[in-house]
Amino acid sequence: MTTHLPSRPAPKELLDAEALSRTISRIAHELIERNDVLGEVALVGIHTRGVPLARRLRRLVAERSGVEVALGSVDITFHRDDVLVRAGGAPRHAQPVVRGTTLDFELEGKTVVLVDDVLFTGRTIRAAIDALLEYGRPARVQLAVLVDRGHRELPIRPDYVGKNLPTARAERVQVQLLEVDDVDRVLLLGRAEGNDG
Repeated sequence: MTTHLPSRPAPKELLDAEALSRTISRIAHELIERNDVLGEVALVGIHTRGVPLARRLRRLVAERSGVEVALGSVDITFHRDDVLVRAGGAPRHAQPVVRGTTLDFELEGKTVVLVDDVLFTGRTIRAAIDALLEYGRPARVQLAVLVDRGHRELPIRPDYVGKNLPTARAERVQVQLLEVDDVDRVLLLGRAEGNDG
């Protein structure tokens, strides 16, 4: 007797490399427009794909404005609310990889723009803000995301959005970037095929 597994729908490409490039370009333009003193802006990427996005935004802002804004990265591993070990026992889920935070500038007086690939529940951003505030107190914190897919569980709203992509809660949005995945695109996946933040 042959058992047939249900077939998963093929991933749907939401953004190709050209559309992704245009989207990042638009976010860079909005960053320049909304921040009068670019010298006080710092882009801080959230590991993993927020980091290359922040680097790309920094390059675009410098090309268009002549100002090279500060750049950093933040690791949220120890601030996540889904990572816990109870009574010394084993964690319920596989634990994330610790990548480290790099902030080679003073936060005081800065407008820190947190950069991430996908905004979903808002819990990643809450963790990133917690991690950031351990290093100082910026004047303002803004949020730039490539994709906002909805389904917020916390009152988090981005200042800069590349694309609003309504999704079913069971679906997943996967951003793939050259620096990490050797390709630039955004995919819509079924439940078991990928995940997002």
